[in-house]
Amino acid sequence: MNEHSNFLREHNARQVWHPMAHPAEMEAVPPRVIVSAEGVRITDLDGKMVIDAVGGLWNVNLGYSCDPIKEAIARQLAELPYYSAFRGTTNPRLIELGHRLIDVLKPEGMKRAMFTSGGSDSVESALRIARQYWKVRGKSDKTKFMALKKGYHGTHFGGASVNGNSNFRRAYEPLLPGVYHAPAPYLYRNPFNETDPARLVDLCIAAIDDEIRFQGADTIAAFIAEPVLGAGGVIVPPDGFFTKLRALLDSHDILMIADEVITGFGRTGKWFGVRNDGFRPDIMCIAKAITSGYFPLGACVVNEKIEEAFMTSNDALAAIYHGYTYSGHPVGCAAALACLDETFARDLPGNAADQGAFLLSSYRKLAERNETIGDVRGKGLMTALEFVADRKTKAPAGKKYMTAVYEAAYAAGALVRVSGHNLMMSPPLILDRKDAQAIVDAVTYAVESVKLDPAQ
Repeated sequence: MNEHSNFLREHNARQVWHPMAHPAEMEAVPPRVIVSAEGVRITDLDGKMVIDAVGGLWNVNLGYSCDPIKEAIARQLAELPYYSAFRGTTNPRLIELGHRLIDVLKPEGMKRAMFTSGGSDSVESALRIARQYWKVRGKSDKTKFMALKKGYHGTHFGGASVNGNSNFRRAYEPLLPGVYHAPAPYLYRNPFNETDPARLVDLCIAAIDDEIRFQGADTIAAFIAEPVLGAGGVIVPPDGFFTKLRALLDSHDILMIADEVITGFGRTGKWFGVRNDGFRPDIMCIAKAITSGYFPLGACVVNEKIEEAFMTSNDALAAIYHGYTYSGHPVGCAAALACLDETFARDLPGNAADQGAFLLSSYRKLAERNETIGDVRGKGLMTALEFVADRKTKAPAGKKYMTAVYEAAYAAGALVRVSGHNLMMSPPLILDRKDAQAIVDAVTYAVESVKLDPAQ
């Protein structure tokens, strides 16, 4: 074990480029090696056990010890480890999952699912289907996309193009042409300096309407948005934003794509993020928690309007010339079926709402006595603390300070995530009150023990 541990330490970050990081920085300060996990806890190479307050990457909803998922995977590997879902073949688990998923999504009016290997694939599929839909409808000029600034939609060229954060765009430009971004309904920071939620909603909707009219509604295929903007800093749009956005898009005959890759399957306290504002999108992108991270799987799901356009068209353009080698992977589908069963049985959305309310309340109390916390926000088990060097100016806290807070939280027993000057948490949905309190205690220790100048 010692010899193997030495091997891992010697080669850590030496032959691998890690996502979302500078390779030289990763080699200079190697990432923590996570060697095992159980329940909501992970253990690193040094034997330190902490609560995984990140939930893998927003996705391990059922924690790391869900035997029904593991058993479903093992059974499927023994029965049929793989077969293609391309023209002419399918598999039992794919049929079962398609039926089950459409049933779960009845409130959203979804009718058909196209399965993928993950979230970026699902977004890419949604963008392609949106363009194809309008061509099938005879409106081939509708090719443009709109999205929100601060939004995140994956790393494929399509997803990167609709991303609303320059960090995910600059190095890969030029990206997909014909993509336009509108201000996010971000109450703490917005270009209108507006602090009234209802007023901010109206201003954002007006800005979107203005851009639609400028571009020409007859040129825009779809608007894509996350119900809660995750990687952008857990930005929770004020109530009513999506209801008004849906009405605006309908008035201009523009499709709405809901990116539920992070928010789906209970993370926000509802089964799906769209249910918080009660709107029905035309297309939904799902992944991550569909298998609780146990197997790579995602889906792009469409409503009756889109289904009908394809099913009733005799045009060759209505054929789906899109898909992936692992679309409908039988092992992934088996994992997803087990995951759905467990999520229902344990009422994980309800637990996310309960524990999330506790975390949010606790963090707000922490912010009352710590000037370095400028804002606290969240929905269900998606929470964020935004750190500032100065509350009056809202100047963001520096990288050195954020790193120190991150390290202190880990030392105190919780792995959290830092994105810019935001400290973000998305623990497994099986989190109980004792472990929720332990996360609060670790974050409290981190905030109150770090004495660095927050501007650093």
